[in-house]
Amino acid sequence: MSPLHRQLEEYLAIRRAMGFKMERHEKLLGQFADYLAAHAVQALTTEHALAWATSPHQGDPRWWAARLSMVRGFAVHLHALDPAHQVPPRGLIPHGPRRTVPHLYTDREIAALVRAAGALSFPLRAATYQTLVRLLAATGMRVGEAIRLDRADWDADLEVLTVRDTKFGKSRQLPLHPTSTTGLQDYLRLRDRLSPSPSSSALLLSTRGHRLRYERVWDTFHRLVGQAELTPTAPASPPRIHDLRHSFAVATLLDWYRNGADVQAMLPRLSTYLGHADPKHTYWYLSAAPELLALAADRLDAHQKDPR
Repeated sequence: MSPLHRQLEEYLAIRRAMGFKMERHEKLLGQFADYLAAHAVQALTTEHALAWATSPHQGDPRWWAARLSMVRGFAVHLHALDPAHQVPPRGLIPHGPRRTVPHLYTDREIAALVRAAGALSFPLRAATYQTLVRLLAATGMRVGEAIRLDRADWDADLEVLTVRDTKFGKSRQLPLHPTSTTGLQDYLRLRDRLSPSPSSSALLLSTRGHRLRYERVWDTFHRLVGQAELTPTAPASPPRIHDLRHSFAVATLLDWYRNGADVQAMLPRLSTYLGHADPKHTYWYLSAAPELLALAADRLDAHQKDPR
């Protein structure tokens, strides 16, 4: 093990002690340490960090920037131990605004994605991706949370999913709608028949009985979008898998406004369901759809006219 690999282990241990999961960091920074070892690099340099982050050269600048951001955190740690290590400056890779305008899926588009998933090769793979799309659309879970679900996290009697050790180190319970419960139970019966002895405890299984991998899920979903012939609602807003979470949040808020609910009082519930650390992070969804802003403005106008 090279000195940089040992220092990486120390860095990951420190970050995890602070409450960060560091799963993707461990994988990618491990690849970066391998790259440095292969080039016999003793001290991290901006040049090497940039060369690694921007490979492959036909990649997405946003992905390059994310990789370089992970390296930068590690570099700050190394620089504190030895100034010979360079810290890549911020903004080295231009990649547009931090917030991408989400694609808000319609019910018809979600149904098209489910149909496209049903056409995937192998029955278990098709059923798994149909269930994944439906769960993300019905619960607003993060993709990583859905992948990490274990079979034991589903309580069929209570019709509740338990999402454990989330982004902020907390767990939460998600009651499912009866239609979602029925769909999940149907999937579990099918997967138990097709994969009676899986090698993983995961709820959602690959064809070989393993837990789904994030990179493979992202790639498959991208192909499903094309097969479903979905089109961006804006030039810079291609349909992404994470946008199912945005769509769930916006649809929930729209329903509350249309039904006259006290959105201000209800928002903390949505924040808890989504797994946000603070309700203020949920307020961002108010700006995600013009219709939401219009309804909020109408509600404010009515309140000002009748302040009782």
